[in-house]
Amino acid sequence: MFFQITFPLLNTTLVLSSHRRTLEEQQGVKQITIEDALRRDDIKVAFVCTENAVHEENIRTFLEAGKHVCVEYPMAMTYKTAVDLWDLAQEKGVVLHEEHIELLTADFKQLKKDIAGKKLEEGSLHFTGGPLKPGFGFPAFSGIARLTWLVDLFGELSVTAATMEEDQENKYMKMTTQLMTKEQKPLTWIEERGPGLPRVKNINFRFDSCTMTQLPPAAREPVGLFMQDLVLFSQKLLGQVPRDQLHAERHRVLHCLELADRIQQLSQQGQGSAQDA
Repeated sequence: MFFQITFPLLNTTLVLSSHRRTLEEQQGVKQITIEDALRRDDIKVAFVCTENAVHEENIRTFLEAGKHVCVEYPMAMTYKTAVDLWDLAQEKGVVLHEEHIELLTADFKQLKKDIAGKKLEEGSLHFTGGPLKPGFGFPAFSGIARLTWLVDLFGELSVTAATMEEDQENKYMKMTTQLMTKEQKPLTWIEERGPGLPRVKNINFRFDSCTMTQLPPAAREPVGLFMQDLVLFSQKLLGQVPRDQLHAERHRVLHCLELADRIQQLSQQGQGSAQDA
């Protein structure tokens, strides 16, 4: 579905693309067709909030029409596709922004402050949650927020091994990935999903001076996560984000997608080891 929304900050109109179903008018906002959204000159921006599997289709459609795009992570289900989409955005002279609200949470910001200056020796991040709905893709992509956490905290990573346990009948899966920092320090990332599993992030980071086993407490911020991300997207549209920041963000996003690609490849090969692949 597509909703037309006026965006006074940018003196323009955007459309919101969500699950493909027909809805009645919502709080005075009427649904419009994709053809209308693409054709109208006053619509400059699209927010893509669909299942992961159709992100690429929607992004490409709006970019081809010269619209700016904000999309939930992951923007695509392969690294190569993401590169192609970003190149297309550059060719069209529009902004392609991948939303990453997990980097904007108060507890993550506090964690990043708390580990500043500390040297990692080894660590793990174990996420649990309920079963994934269809259309969200391989766990390395559907859970890329956790991978993004690790990259943002510890820099570029490499994949040394990856395995996947799955019981489709019972809607259970567990992906275990072995990562390595540039300083050759090991990190383990686990995505585990199944009925009854609580939505929890468990951390265990051992540094040269201390060990952290839980997220630090942090005060609630006055501005919500989605609004913080919207402000960043707006700044990009207005040309207010420095080039080096844009470059660093693109590099981080593509690096995480490339890692996710490699994790999926190793997991599906059944070998699990990067050296054996």
